[in-house]
Amino acid sequence: MSELLTRLRAFEGRTIVPVTWGPDPVNTPMIRHWAETMGDTNPVYLDDDAARATGRPGAVAPAQMLQVWTMRTYVDKMSGADPSPVWTELIATLDEAGFTSVVATDSDQEFFTELRPGDRVSTTEVVESVSAEKQTGLGAGHFVTTLKTYCNGDGEIVGTQRWRTLRFRPAERPAPRALRPRPALNEDNAFWFAAAREHRLVIQRCAACGVLRHPTGPMCGECRSTDWDTVDASGRGTVYTFVVNHHPRIDAFDYPLIVAVIELEEGTRLIANMTRVEPEDVHIGMPVELDWIDADPELTLPAFRPATWEEN
Repeated sequence: MSELLTRLRAFEGRTIVPVTWGPDPVNTPMIRHWAETMGDTNPVYLDDDAARATGRPGAVAPAQMLQVWTMRTYVDKMSGADPSPVWTELIATLDEAGFTSVVATDSDQEFFTELRPGDRVSTTEVVESVSAEKQTGLGAGHFVTTLKTYCNGDGEIVGTQRWRTLRFRPAERPAPRALRPRPALNEDNAFWFAAAREHRLVIQRCAACGVLRHPTGPMCGECRSTDWDTVDASGRGTVYTFVVNHHPRIDAFDYPLIVAVIELEEGTRLIANMTRVEPEDVHIGMPVELDWIDADPELTLPAFRPATWEEN
C-alpha cells in the first residue's frame, strides 16, 4: 500500500460531523411543499385518516425527505462557521497529491423508521472508506464514501445515507483540433459550396453566352448577363502554379501544406490543396484529378491529387 493510500485510509472511521440536530422538527407545511414540488400525491403524507387506514398512527413524512430535516439554514451557512477540520484535512491531502477535481458518483439511502410531525432528527457523518487509486474515464482518482446516520429524539436510527464522490486528477487530453476557416457564404457562392458537400465540382456558366467563370459572381464578365446555370466539371486539370506553406502553422491544416492554382480541363482555374503527394513531387503542368477534403460535417472542399488517368 502506497504512502498516500496509508495516509488516506487513516481517515476512515473519523467523524466529519458530530451529532447535529436539525433546526426544526418534522412539520406538515414542509411536507406539503415537498410533496407538491415532487408531485407525490400519496395521501398518507398529509391526511391522518388516510394514514390510519394503512395501520399508521397518523400522517408520516416521505422517507426521501430524511436529509431535509437536518439541512443547515441560510443564516447558518452565511455565518461562516468553520468546516469540519477532518474533512478539510482529507481534501487537502488529496489536493496535494493532485486529485483536485471532484464529481458526485452516487448516493445510497436506507430507511428504517418513519418520521411523523413533531419528531426531531439528528445526523452524524463519518468517513466510511477511501478507495485505492482507480482509473476512470475522468482520470485517476480515489472514491471517498461518507456515511450519514439519522436518529430521532429517542436515539433510534431512522435512516442512513452513503454519499460517494470521486476526487480525481483530470486526465490530460489533447485539445480538439481547430476547424478549418469557414467560407464567407453569400447568394453568389452558396450553391458552389452546397454542391461540394455532395462531392460535385460545379462551374458557373453564363446562360446567355455560355462562358464559364470562377470565382462565382452575379454577372457575366463577357456579356453582362445575370442569368446563369452550372455544369459539372470533369475533375481533370493541371497545376498552373503552386506554393508550399510551412509557417505559420495553423492547427486546422496538415503541413507541409501545398496550395495550388489548378487549371481545369474546362478552362477555369481555382485555388485548392494538393493531396496524396509530397511537395518535392509537385511541378507546374502536372496532371491532376479531383479529390475531396471532408473537413467536418459542415464543410467539404475540392482538392487535387496526381492524376491516374494518364496511366490508362
